[in-house]
Amino acid sequence: MTIDLSSFKAYDIRGIYPDQINAEFMYKLGRAFVTQFQPGQVVIGYDSRLSSEELADALARGLQDSGTNVIDLGLCGSEMVYYATGKYQTDGGIMITASHNPKEYNGCKMVTTGARPVGAESGLNDIKHLMAGDGLYQHLDQDENGDAGKKYRGSYEKRNINAEFADWLISRLTQKIRPDLNVLVNTGNGAGGPLVSTLTSRLPCTIHPLFETPDGNFPNGVPNPLLPERREDTAEAVIRTGADLGVAFDGDFDRCFFFDENGRFIEGYYIVGLLARQMLEKYPGSRIVYDPRLTWHTIEAVRKSGGIPVLSRTGHAYIKDKMRREDAVYGGEMSAHHYFRDFWYCDSGMMPFLLLLEMLSNTDKTMSELVNEAFERYPVSGELNYKVQGDPGILLQKIADHYKEEGGKISYPDGLSVEFDNWRFSLRVSNTEPLLRLNVESRGDRMLMEKKRDELIARIRHQ
Repeated sequence: MTIDLSSFKAYDIRGIYPDQINAEFMYKLGRAFVTQFQPGQVVIGYDSRLSSEELADALARGLQDSGTNVIDLGLCGSEMVYYATGKYQTDGGIMITASHNPKEYNGCKMVTTGARPVGAESGLNDIKHLMAGDGLYQHLDQDENGDAGKKYRGSYEKRNINAEFADWLISRLTQKIRPDLNVLVNTGNGAGGPLVSTLTSRLPCTIHPLFETPDGNFPNGVPNPLLPERREDTAEAVIRTGADLGVAFDGDFDRCFFFDENGRFIEGYYIVGLLARQMLEKYPGSRIVYDPRLTWHTIEAVRKSGGIPVLSRTGHAYIKDKMRREDAVYGGEMSAHHYFRDFWYCDSGMMPFLLLLEMLSNTDKTMSELVNEAFERYPVSGELNYKVQGDPGILLQKIADHYKEEGGKISYPDGLSVEFDNWRFSLRVSNTEPLLRLNVESRGDRMLMEKKRDELIARIRHQ
């Protein structure tokens, strides 16, 4: 088989089924994973896409044929694979998912011991080269005693951990959830429905499910709440049910998106500040990791709460590595990825959901009141994406030169960051798609933010 190397991204593998990602691809991936890391036991799981179970079966065969024991969680979320890898102290975990991509896509996310991510610089490129070659698995043709010429096949175990994981999540809370809370939860026909149902049976508050049945056809649209057109269903349902909070998950529920009681979408940037303050109440004086796309509100929230803000490059592999090195209690990205030290430094969508329930249960403020000040103090553009013709580095340099002449402070923590006294922006090349991503914020001046946003858009479009 000719492997389409374009399906290998910076942090994961993602491509179109069956042209790029298929059963043969996943079987060979299992063999390559064992060649690279030589695990004794690996956890696997899969999301609700129509092709996911077939791909998981092929992956399991590849792992087993290479002598590795497999624990199959079945339909689950990425964070459940991370949990099982860490909790059961296995040698790796592989989640079959294409997250928020359209239904014709599939792929996988991989971790090693301690749920450490496998990215381009930590094994993913090596796996790519293994899969592109031939004759790389001969050393696996031995039994469990190391005798050559015999084939030892790994074992296979199916394990449902929904109840166990739900109990573990709830055990992380330190304060009670109010029974009068009313919550709308949209799992978008992704993998999150069964776990939310299990959590509902354990929580005292009222949870209204929306699109809770896993369905890889995604009859209500691809589960990607970052798309404005995918927010309307949740916003309308929040108002219809009189919910105090709305929550929408992506396909593998490692990201959660929030709506206030008025159905207003809350940018992930503002949630980072809320969670940072909450985690600093639990762990005073701790370090909080943030990414460079939007920064001012997070830095202010962390410092006012007695914490230490720590900047990291964007992307889960970089955030997790920075958190481990800094012993940070929490890390947050404006793209709605939230990372926790007591979750093996991994990202979770369910933990922020429960933490906000805990927060609302122990304040007399509504969700809108909790975020209104941040909205006003630091208005943002939302992330804007643009395709670029030619070398994006040339465009970044032109924009940097222009704003340097205007007195902007130029830095390159991850792409281009330019800062003035009362506004700033980040412009970076996506690690996962051929796009430039723009974020603009200001200090309390929405009109200025919008003016500078439009100015930058014009410069990008007239490259």
